[in-house]
Amino acid sequence: MKALLATLTLSLLLSSTTFAGNWPGWRGPTSNGVAEGSGYPVSWNSNKNILWEVAFPGVSGSTPVIWGDDLFLTTATDEKNEVLCLNKNSGKKKWTTEFGTARAGKHKKGSGSSPSPVVDDQFVFAYFKSGDLACLNREGKIVWQKNLQKTYGEDTLWWDLGTSPVLTNNLVVIACMQSDNSYIVAFDKATGKEVWKQDRNLDAPEEASQSYSTPVVVNQDGKEIIYVLGADHVTAHDAQTGKQIWQVGGLNPTQHKYFRSISSPVVSDGYLIAPYARGGSLTGIKLGGSGDVTKSHVAWTIEEENEFTDVPTPAAINGRFYVCSDKKGSVLCFDVKTGKKIWGDRLPRNSNKFSASPILADGHIYVTREDGTTFVLEQGDQFKLVSENPLEGFALATPIFSDGKIYLKMTDKIYCIGKK
Repeated sequence: MKALLATLTLSLLLSSTTFAGNWPGWRGPTSNGVAEGSGYPVSWNSNKNILWEVAFPGVSGSTPVIWGDDLFLTTATDEKNEVLCLNKNSGKKKWTTEFGTARAGKHKKGSGSSPSPVVDDQFVFAYFKSGDLACLNREGKIVWQKNLQKTYGEDTLWWDLGTSPVLTNNLVVIACMQSDNSYIVAFDKATGKEVWKQDRNLDAPEEASQSYSTPVVVNQDGKEIIYVLGADHVTAHDAQTGKQIWQVGGLNPTQHKYFRSISSPVVSDGYLIAPYARGGSLTGIKLGGSGDVTKSHVAWTIEEENEFTDVPTPAAINGRFYVCSDKKGSVLCFDVKTGKKIWGDRLPRNSNKFSASPILADGHIYVTREDGTTFVLEQGDQFKLVSENPLEGFALATPIFSDGKIYLKMTDKIYCIGKK
């Protein structure tokens, strides 16, 4: 286990160095909600520390990404899926690329562009509710595109597509978990050629078989592993072949019909944390093993109805993980290895919920409420609220952090927040 922890720590450090200043995917450079660097503001409002504000067309719940000086975001108008590129320092639009035919959202918080894009030093990948997946170069030219629903079957989710694409060293990977015909598929980044497709049809009842969560890619002992949460299970897959390495079941012991999952897993310190049961449970799983490791590798489970997280994905660092309770408006801190609660309390009461995921930056915790208010807390040994920062807008996207600035996207505009 010590060797595994050392490898994971080294992997995170190497990833942090590689992506210095970048925010390549919706959970940040190490996929666990942790921002690099320091100097991020902890206080702002419409008249303070707003460096720029830019509106965009359509309605969008996706989280932006950053590489270098480029900020990429997705949206969908009445007709087209769109990828926009802005200069992160000025907010000036560099280009817009349209492709596919947009599909409207069903839920009041939904849209055709809930999945977040992902970027590396060469390409930007964008995925939409319509099933359209495209690879663009950094200048906005489409390198390749395809429609997963036309290729593999129609979307049978009851609500709006939410899972985001993730990257391995050479592949872009998407998990499709629905009532039937569930699968994970990987394409060559440069060509779009299908490299592998792995069925993932597990024994979960009705809506519990559906998932809106995003996989996590971790470099473990020099080998990339993809972890997927959904359909009452966590599965681990070889990133180069898609072959399942292990699985953990039992996340829905009562076989509840409607335990669809939205919150994604987080990996830290040799453990995977799986939020489940619509905010009713958290499960800690030791990494490693093969086959069905439910009995041997589930380290702890804590259950309490509506206490934890249904939508926001936890953030983790230094043996602790942090949860934002979307229904109760609480922020809680737990020990990764034991599941023991270290602290937790409610934020100021409000009828609005939390959809954005928490971010850990420079010793603070940032959580954004749907009414555009961001709360900043300390990462210390007790619940301590530092500031409450209101902005106009409806916030579903998670804030992203780069070079001392915070980018907070509403459904129709984006703010750049920095110290003036």
